[in-house]
Amino acid sequence: MSTGHGADSAPAPSAPDDNGPRRENGAPAQLRDSERAAEAAPAQSPPKNPQKAGKNSAKNPGKLPAKTSMFSSLKIRNYRLFAMGQAVSNTGTWMQRIAQDWLVHSLTGSSTAVGVTTALQFLPMLLFGLYGGVIADRCSKRKLLFATQSAMGLTGLVLAALTLSGNVQVAHVYALAFVLGLVTVLDNPTRQTFVSEMVGPTQIRNAVSLNSANFQSARLVGPAVAGVLISAVGGGWAFLLNGLSFAAPLIGLLMMRTSELHTSERVERGKGQLREGLRYVGGHPELMWPIVLVGFIGTFGFNFPIWLTAFTSDVFDAGPGTYALLNFLMAAGSVAGALLAARRGHSRMRLMTGAAALFGVVEMVAALSPSFWLFAALMAPIGLVGLTFNVTANSSVQLASDPAMRGRVMSLFMMVFVGGTPIGGPVMGWITDAWGARVGFLAGGLVSAAAALGVGLVLARLAGLRPAFGLGKGRPLVRFVPRATATAGAGAEGRVPEAA
Repeated sequence: MSTGHGADSAPAPSAPDDNGPRRENGAPAQLRDSERAAEAAPAQSPPKNPQKAGKNSAKNPGKLPAKTSMFSSLKIRNYRLFAMGQAVSNTGTWMQRIAQDWLVHSLTGSSTAVGVTTALQFLPMLLFGLYGGVIADRCSKRKLLFATQSAMGLTGLVLAALTLSGNVQVAHVYALAFVLGLVTVLDNPTRQTFVSEMVGPTQIRNAVSLNSANFQSARLVGPAVAGVLISAVGGGWAFLLNGLSFAAPLIGLLMMRTSELHTSERVERGKGQLREGLRYVGGHPELMWPIVLVGFIGTFGFNFPIWLTAFTSDVFDAGPGTYALLNFLMAAGSVAGALLAARRGHSRMRLMTGAAALFGVVEMVAALSPSFWLFAALMAPIGLVGLTFNVTANSSVQLASDPAMRGRVMSLFMMVFVGGTPIGGPVMGWITDAWGARVGFLAGGLVSAAAALGVGLVLARLAGLRPAFGLGKGRPLVRFVPRATATAGAGAEGRVPEAA
């Protein structure tokens, strides 16, 4: 496993650097490499034996395979067990999400209440998320995951008992959402970093993409089953099935071969480890700025429970079946985005910021859609570009992190991504209640697009690039070119050269 900022940990393929990050014209090498080195370097032919190449790369982390197949991580037994268990529990999780949103909306008739429920579930991540990363770096990730997955299943069973007995109140849902959030503080960074222990550094990008495909594939099934259950027998049965579904990942964890895990050295307990993690991220712009962008979009752009329930009930005057259909269509796009990401061998900053900007634009178009079918058709593109952004940011940050810091880095990543919901959820819920579903959705898309533009310009400046505008044969309308080269070329020939 990589122990520093070399080829295995850079956001895009680049030459290994065992002496830490270089600086070129004042810009961190990772940023410059992510934009240019992959294109400048000669193409590498794929290995004749991918399995052997993967093993050799694990031993020699400076050498990455040129290309991975879409499902290459599933050749690893431990990851295969993990993925199968997560497929079952993710389906149950999506069933509970749909049933919980609809239960709260039915009990209160308020989009703000749905936002408050979501906020309470993610408030612990905002308050304590960084501590979860510290604990993940100190403990056995497999054992910690066994405890957190057990606790999450128990919360589903308790909510099922309250709902099926007819005693459920919105206060109960609020309390259980907060408890689930507390467990998630430990579960999220542990589960994110456990992926690298199962597959090793050469397969992180592929495994992260397949994890997302797994989660979003469950979104195709879970909402549909939840919609049927809510309409036929009530949401309590969805909560029950979710609680029972956690048996699958627990069995998978027990069946894993610990000798095949790529375990990193545990961090000893000590003072200042939380501050150390923050300083580490602050000193590496290839980590800090993607996390900033993730924070903006996670806080203001991913409030779909609020917007879709409001559009379903208030704009289209429909029921839970329509709500489930919209989630199904968005999940279909997300699965396509995840599978496309699994085929890519790199995680480039341009792809991340471009997907984030397009995500915001498509949200704004959907908010202004005049008909239900146009709105529904836009759910798949929203899911595709949103998932592309999320996977690219996630894999870039993981690969750019030192293994000893990865738990704390990913806890910060998840803290800003889902921990911002306690801020964005109530705000977007209030805007939706006050000015309508269209204005709420439009505001979320506008913030996402503006954040992508701002962070993209900052990353380009750090990488020594600047935007260039103009039409020409074979040229896009907007592209990024090296500042020094562009200036020299424009002065000598009166035009801006192509970006490298």
